[in-house]
Amino acid sequence: MARVTNQPAWLTVHGAAKELGVSSDTIRRWHKKGLVTARIGERGERLFSIKEIERIINKSGRNIHQFRIPKAKSTNLKSIELFAGAGGLALGMHNAGIKSELLVDIDSDCAETVRLNRPSWNYVCKSVADLDLREYRGSVDVMAGGFPCQAFSFAGNKRGFEDARGTLFYDFARLISQVKPRLVLGENVRGLLNHDGGKTLKIMTRILFDLGYEVQYRLLRAQFLDVPQKRERLIIFGVLRKEHRKIVFPVEKDYIISLREALRDVPPSKGMSYTKFKAQIMARVPEGGYWRDLPPKIQREYMGASYYLGGGKTGMARRLAWDEPSLTLTCNPAQKQTERCHPSETRPLSVREYARIQCFPDDWEFAGSTASQYRQIGNAVPVNLGYHLGLAIREVLGIPAAGAPLATDFRPGITDS
Repeated sequence: MARVTNQPAWLTVHGAAKELGVSSDTIRRWHKKGLVTARIGERGERLFSIKEIERIINKSGRNIHQFRIPKAKSTNLKSIELFAGAGGLALGMHNAGIKSELLVDIDSDCAETVRLNRPSWNYVCKSVADLDLREYRGSVDVMAGGFPCQAFSFAGNKRGFEDARGTLFYDFARLISQVKPRLVLGENVRGLLNHDGGKTLKIMTRILFDLGYEVQYRLLRAQFLDVPQKRERLIIFGVLRKEHRKIVFPVEKDYIISLREALRDVPPSKGMSYTKFKAQIMARVPEGGYWRDLPPKIQREYMGASYYLGGGKTGMARRLAWDEPSLTLTCNPAQKQTERCHPSETRPLSVREYARIQCFPDDWEFAGSTASQYRQIGNAVPVNLGYHLGLAIREVLGIPAAGAPLATDFRPGITDS
C-alpha cells in the first residue's frame, strides 16, 4: 500500500466507522474482503478515502443490482487475442462492439468450446511460439493477451526485447511487432505488480514502449464492474504514440452483483461432489463461514498440518455468502485451500453456476471433461470485465459508446518523460 501524507481526504478506521455509523471491526472486515481499499499514513495507520467511504454503503451490499450481460452497438474495430482460453475476454469485447479477427490458444478443449459457440470465429489451436502474424499488419486495431507471469532470465540487464527471450511474453511482444495494432491489452494476475521484485512488469512496459507504445497499467476489481465475483486483475494498456491518444480505464460502479442475483434461475448442471467425510465437515460451516467456524477438534482433524502453519487460510472449508459477490473462482471448486462451497447446499458450485459467476451466457457450452470445464471457466476473463475493457478501448480509439464513464487516474507505466 502506498504512503499518504497530510491528506485531508482520508479517514482513519475509526473516522470511517463514525462516518458510516458502523463499528471499526466492520470497516476492517470490509477492507479484508476487498470491499474498500486503504493506504498507509505517516504513523503506519490505515487510511480510507472519503470518496470511497461515500460509496461503501452501496458497495457493501445495500445497493445490489440485478445480474445482466450488457451489450453495446457494433463497431468496425477488429481484434486478435492470444492465450484466448474459453473466450471470456473475446465475448466481452464482442459485446462491447469489437469484432474478433483471430483467437489463439494451445488448449484443444478451449478451442472446441469457442468453436461450439461461435463457429464463425477464427480460432487457431497452436502455440504462440509457432505463430507468424505478419499478414495482419496494419489491419487490426487491438491485440490482447493474458500471457503467463514468468520471470526473465536477464531481468535488470536492460537488453530490451532480448530480456524477455524464452518467455511467452517474448512471443506476445514479437507478434505485436509483426502486427503493429493501434492498441495492446495485457491482462494478468495482481501478483505481476511485485513479481521478481517488480522487475518483470518493468521490463514488460519498457519493451512495449520500445515497440512504439505509450503504456499505462491499473489494477481493476471485477466485483465493481458488473461481475458477481471478487476478482482482481492487472490491466496493461499500450497505445501507439503516433496516435496521440489518452489512455483511460473503466470506472468502478456504485453497486455490486450478489451471488443471489447471479445464480437466480441458473440452469441445473453437472458438477463435482464431496466425499462423505468432507460433506460432514462442510455441513457444519455456516453461510459465509470457513474453518474457524468449526469446533477446534474438527479444525485440527480437517486441516491436518495446515492448522499449525501461518497465514489466515481463509479459503479452507469456505462456504460462500448469498448477499456478497463470490470469492475468486479457481480451476477447481473443491480444492482444500480454495474451497467454493454453495451458500446453502453442501456441495461445490456446479459448472453452470461457475459459468454464471464468470458472466458466460447460459447457452455457452463447454467442451471436455467436467474437470476441464471448471478449469476453462476458472481461467477465463469474466465476460462483463471484458465488456468494460472493450468500452475503454473504444474510448481510447475514438469510438466511444454512450453512457460509459471512464477514468483517467491511471497508474503510471512508461511514458515519454
